[in-house]
Amino acid sequence: MGGFLRRLAGARRWRHAAWPCAAVLLISLAAGSALRAAHGGQSNDADPDGERVGGDTTVFATGRNAFSFPAANLSDEERTRFVIGNSFFRRNWVQAPSSTQARDGLGPHFIARSCGGCHVQDGRGAPPELRQGKHEQPMGLLIRLSVPGTDAHGGPMPEPVYGDQFANAAVSGVKPEGEVTLRYRTVRGRFADGTPYSLLKPEYGFRKLAYGPMRPGTMVSPRIAPQVIGVGLIEAIADEDVLRNAQEQTDLGGPIRGRPNHVWDAPTQQMRLGRFGWKANVATVAHQTAAAFHGDIGITSALFPDETCTVAQRDCRAAPRGAAGRAPEIDERTLGNVIFYQSTLAPPARRGVQDAQTRQGAALFHAAQCAVCHRPSYVTSRAPLPQFSSRALEGQRIWPYTDLLLHDMGPELADGRPDFAADGRQWRTPPLWGIGLLHDVNGHTRLLHDGRARGVLEAVLWHGGEAQASKERVLKMNRSEREALVKFVESL
Repeated sequence: MGGFLRRLAGARRWRHAAWPCAAVLLISLAAGSALRAAHGGQSNDADPDGERVGGDTTVFATGRNAFSFPAANLSDEERTRFVIGNSFFRRNWVQAPSSTQARDGLGPHFIARSCGGCHVQDGRGAPPELRQGKHEQPMGLLIRLSVPGTDAHGGPMPEPVYGDQFANAAVSGVKPEGEVTLRYRTVRGRFADGTPYSLLKPEYGFRKLAYGPMRPGTMVSPRIAPQVIGVGLIEAIADEDVLRNAQEQTDLGGPIRGRPNHVWDAPTQQMRLGRFGWKANVATVAHQTAAAFHGDIGITSALFPDETCTVAQRDCRAAPRGAAGRAPEIDERTLGNVIFYQSTLAPPARRGVQDAQTRQGAALFHAAQCAVCHRPSYVTSRAPLPQFSSRALEGQRIWPYTDLLLHDMGPELADGRPDFAADGRQWRTPPLWGIGLLHDVNGHTRLLHDGRARGVLEAVLWHGGEAQASKERVLKMNRSEREALVKFVESL
């Protein structure tokens, strides 16, 4: 076994299939120093194709665990912290009271029992599959709720009975808030060469509401759990670079005019530039993590110390709390380790960058103006909360393909729900890195904010608004050009 680890550590390209997670992390610790030597010490400027999408943090990984490795240049001490955070990210929390006080406090309402329940293998969620007109309740897809107006920080106003997020599961003795319903309407069209296509437009609803009807005019927005690779690198992009994207798009004078979102950040207690979430409605990995524990699993923290129960939910408010009734249910050290784990998840390297079809697709991507919103590259700065990140992420040339701005995507993708400065037609440009590995990791290729698109091309065909002209260029492409475009995006 020792010889195997030494050989693996010395390999320049680290590729693997669906190894058990514990084995992967064991190898990560044992091979840490040699991997840093293999990946580090190279000029980021010597990578014009962006093969090493995370600079020296990049791992050369494929297969089911491709999204689950630490940044390649972490220290051994940081790798140990990564493993500890991983354990609390993946394992289920349990209902209180429990003999396992380090992991009790689930609920009272929840949609998942662990972070990994939505982000399976650190990857992307999907809408529930329909079988004979029926579907299971969603887990990797949550439903945001709000009513007209704003909260104390300018964010969405929660629905008064069901809060800001619909919970379709609950601990014993507490009623689930209800069930989510889903059906699809088929939208058909043709490319310029006559090739037909069909899209699926989802229609969401609710039934078996446990606490009575929602307020009339409640705004509903489904949100798929995205993959969490590279979020620490995204966080380390300087605000000035994001704001420059908006100015440069304005200066172009065309229809593409992204705008930044400024949102309330609980860890720093101030308004900050939003860069996470489907509407750029979260500023830091720390806020995102603590808010997900709170809203998705029902675990309180120092940042979100109160249960999500509304006044109308008496059984929820009467349920036992975790950690022997103490608040918070997750301590600051454990929460910090989970934040660090996510911040240091490495993006996997691109594949097939020298392939002729991939290069053709890259040219088509730029010609269609896709790169105006999906800006290819940045050099990272410092993380806003260094205690939850690593200096190894600083000064890296990264290739996430996003401008982190809000764009009007047209009426077909609109959810009609504002979120801080984002209006009901605007969405943040999502990073594209890792898209080609989604099927390996999660067994599906569902894209966009609600997972309606069944692949890259369908995602493009849903574009409208500011991206209408880009979509029309794709509609005019022939089959081989469309295939090249998809191959390029799936190489990222």
